[in-house]
Amino acid sequence: MALSGMRGLSVFISDIRNCHNKEQERLRVDKELGNIRTRFKNEKGLSPYEKKKYVWKMLYIYMLGYDVDFGHMETVSLISAPKYPEKQVGYIVTSCLLNENNDFLRMVINTVRNDIIGRNETFQCLALTMVGNIGGKEFSESLAPDVQKLLISSSCRPVVRKKAALCLLRLYRKNPDVVNIDGWADRMAQLLDERDLGVLTSVMSLFVSLVSNNAEAYWNCLPKCVRILERLARNQDIPQEYTYYGIPSPWLQVKTMRALQYFPTIEDPNARRALFEVLQRILMGTDVVKNVNKNNASHAVLFEALALVMHLDAEKEMMSQCVALLGKFIAVREPNIRYLGLENMTRMLLVTDVQDIIKRHQAQIITSLKDPDISIRRRALDLLYGMCDVTNAKEIVEELLQYLNTAEFAMREELSLKAAILAEKFAPDLSWYVDVILQLIDKAGDFVSDDIWYRVVQFVTNNEDLQSYAAAKAREYLDKPALHETMVKVSAYLLGEYGHLLARRPGSSPKELFAIINDKLPTVSTSTVAILLSTYAKILMHTQPPDAGLQQQILTIFKKYESYIDVEIQQRAVEYFELSRKGPALADVLAEMPKFPERESALLKKAEDAEIDTAEQSAIKLRSQQQTSSALVVADHPPANGSAPPANHLTLVKMPSQNVSEIQESGATYEEVPNPPIEVPKENGTPVEVESKATNITEINNEINVEPPSTSRSTSPADLLADLLGPLAIEGPPAIEQHPAQGLDANQSPVGDLALATLEDQSNAVQPIVNVEEKFHILCTKDSGVLYEDPHIQIGLKAEWRAHHGRLVLFLGNKNTSPLMSVRALILPPSHLKMELSSVPDTIPPRAQVQVPLEVANLRASRDVAVLDFSYNFGAALVDAKLRLPVVLNKFLQPITLTPEEFFPQWKALTVHSLKVQEVVKGVKPMPLAEIANLFMSLHLAVAPGLDNNSNNLVACTTFFSEATRAMLCLIRVETDPQDRTQLRLTVASGDQYLTFELKEFIKEHLIDIPRTQAAPRPAPIQPQLPAVAPATYNDPAAAMLAGLL
Repeated sequence: MALSGMRGLSVFISDIRNCHNKEQERLRVDKELGNIRTRFKNEKGLSPYEKKKYVWKMLYIYMLGYDVDFGHMETVSLISAPKYPEKQVGYIVTSCLLNENNDFLRMVINTVRNDIIGRNETFQCLALTMVGNIGGKEFSESLAPDVQKLLISSSCRPVVRKKAALCLLRLYRKNPDVVNIDGWADRMAQLLDERDLGVLTSVMSLFVSLVSNNAEAYWNCLPKCVRILERLARNQDIPQEYTYYGIPSPWLQVKTMRALQYFPTIEDPNARRALFEVLQRILMGTDVVKNVNKNNASHAVLFEALALVMHLDAEKEMMSQCVALLGKFIAVREPNIRYLGLENMTRMLLVTDVQDIIKRHQAQIITSLKDPDISIRRRALDLLYGMCDVTNAKEIVEELLQYLNTAEFAMREELSLKAAILAEKFAPDLSWYVDVILQLIDKAGDFVSDDIWYRVVQFVTNNEDLQSYAAAKAREYLDKPALHETMVKVSAYLLGEYGHLLARRPGSSPKELFAIINDKLPTVSTSTVAILLSTYAKILMHTQPPDAGLQQQILTIFKKYESYIDVEIQQRAVEYFELSRKGPALADVLAEMPKFPERESALLKKAEDAEIDTAEQSAIKLRSQQQTSSALVVADHPPANGSAPPANHLTLVKMPSQNVSEIQESGATYEEVPNPPIEVPKENGTPVEVESKATNITEINNEINVEPPSTSRSTSPADLLADLLGPLAIEGPPAIEQHPAQGLDANQSPVGDLALATLEDQSNAVQPIVNVEEKFHILCTKDSGVLYEDPHIQIGLKAEWRAHHGRLVLFLGNKNTSPLMSVRALILPPSHLKMELSSVPDTIPPRAQVQVPLEVANLRASRDVAVLDFSYNFGAALVDAKLRLPVVLNKFLQPITLTPEEFFPQWKALTVHSLKVQEVVKGVKPMPLAEIANLFMSLHLAVAPGLDNNSNNLVACTTFFSEATRAMLCLIRVETDPQDRTQLRLTVASGDQYLTFELKEFIKEHLIDIPRTQAAPRPAPIQPQLPAVAPATYNDPAAAMLAGLL
């Protein structure tokens, strides 16, 4: 391809390279495209040389990333030229510019076919190369027979046959029907006898693709593959050009061994013996050397040989040799070799009788947990998890707990789950299991799913000898100054049920237990408050003789929460308050939890499913897995490899009958649960069965769904939660969820005022069965939950946020036995958000769920929200819903804690009026400062105690992320008047005036008590004004400094 003679092309390339910026380059490209377009209009006046030159320029412009939407006809016409220079340019540029669906390709099919069946080998190679690069169904139907004839022709040169084999491979992948299996089995056997290694390598690529789809048809080729490996292993008749660093054609060896893995077994004893001799030679002859290229080639052959040894289930001696070789590899310095050694040792765990051999390398595997490369650490974790059994469980679990202190966040969730599973499967005694789980919760509470502590409670409840020990351990953890909320949950539950067993121990009297648990109450979330209220009722019941002071304290708390915004907590407080006045009857009603029925552990079920994922069952199943769409549909069919994805990944499984699965906050998979009969406790605590109605387990945000112990069945996370908490109603079935319209006005969240998008009223025949407004409010402060639900579909949401980027996954679940048709989803983003929604399938099958990823990027601060325009057809009914997406300002905030030395210089530096905005906010919801602090924490504003020593004031810090501001520090100060809780002074400061204003308005909307029972227009924002008098006096230096700065 001599381009040096084309002076115009060389000058154009030189001009492009000399451009100083993108704008100059674009101007030069536009000028050249205009010139080319003008010259192509007078095509008759173009010489072949000029046409080639302009087509080359078009290709160069296309390679620079510019659209070339003309000149395709001139490019294609060059293919029909009789001379090689023009034909070469036509084939090359056509391969680059056009895809398989372009209509211009139909014009050249006959020309390409004539070149393929012609006598000119150069033209044959050009045509085969273009067809192999473009592919396409029309090419496969029209040209496949001619390509096959070239491949099996003995008169063609090897260079043509090589290209014919690769071209046929591309056509076969596009359209498998082009290869007739009945006729090709014998032809393939003949082709595998080829002596030319170039042709043989290309033919082997085709053979791997054919045998992966139908191995049964090619049994007669198996001995040929073994003979090819023998020839390569003995270096017989191997040309020097196919020897790579002393290794005979490593690419052909790898492809041949891969093809052999698609056959179930090798029956012929002679072929099996010959193959094992070859594999033995490969295992013995591979070692780590300094030359990187030779290492890569030799190890590619070696690891493919190891996969073949495992597939063929070789003798124990060869397996031991493989493990010993891998043990050497995981100890070398080269990270790539260590990674491959750990990965292949994990696969070896599937082979029987080798686990004891792998245990010899346990110390080295544990050392790999401290490797700087996270991919190596993940493989070491998988290997330790797979090789663990009763003999080494304590050592491995202790190492995992120790590693948990330094593990990065990306691994902690997986690490916690695997440590919990190993502790349950191989616990030498239950007290050790309790110790491990409590340590796990203490060290990695954010990454411990609720399933784990539910299981601990089950074990403790069912084993009386363990109850006092577990309660004592829980009491010890409560003494720690910093405690994760999950530890508060499990400790409070255990002490509520079994704290009376510690009554004679120092520091464990009912009054002391109540005091230490009550210290945690102001800092916990709504779901934990519900458990703490139950704990208080249990402590009150077990206090004998009754303590009037303790009773008064607990009743005061119950009375306080009788008007709480959350219905669940409100109901608990009311019922516990009434029960506490019954005196001795309280002991009968709040009797100790009965033993849980024996059932399969949800964690162990995950372990059984995950064990298959830790290694390949065979190369066939691994290579047959192909992802075809970003929106995956999973219906009633099990996975192709019989395994389920790991529990810590977003995944899809079949929806339960008559129920829509709960989206777990822990990221656990949806599980199929039958509809059990509901048991409701009588007043004496004995359960009695009642009819179970079809209910939807959807409230995962601000409510704790309760359901008493049911009969033995498969355990789901929802079942475990229900078993722990029991129903709140004393008699009758569980209460139906109260709609916000029927509840208190205070039950409405002010977050709805952040939604500035105007939504039209829907006139659908199908109405939602949940309060969509309330679901939106909940998701504004949560990252997972239900967004919308009607009788036919449930839309769930799970989100992850990093800096100014977010990734949301919409779960579309079909609740019916009929498919949902014409499914459409369109995002209407505000100007400050960049959003990209993956494609949504047109049809959702019955009882199936669909995952639709949504990528979000925040460009600048704003309180506007995006809208999801979602519609589908169910029968003759069209359902169209416009749903606000909870992508609000606080999702891009990250709390940050500042010391006084860091805070005051920042506060003092922001002196510009527009960067520090102050406003006296009136009409504030009356609430104590602690509730304001909790509100700020839910909005990702970190309250900084000690910065303002005035007890009536509050200071918070956070970091806002956007594409415009990057990481921008925001400082907030709230000054309250203890005499009038309905007003306060709010000061917000940041380095961006728009961010300052938007954040101030955002906080103000959460503080102001806006009535939501009437459809009033949005109130105009209160204009900033300075108060005439400061709401508080300053008697301390820190407060005086803040006051002076204000």
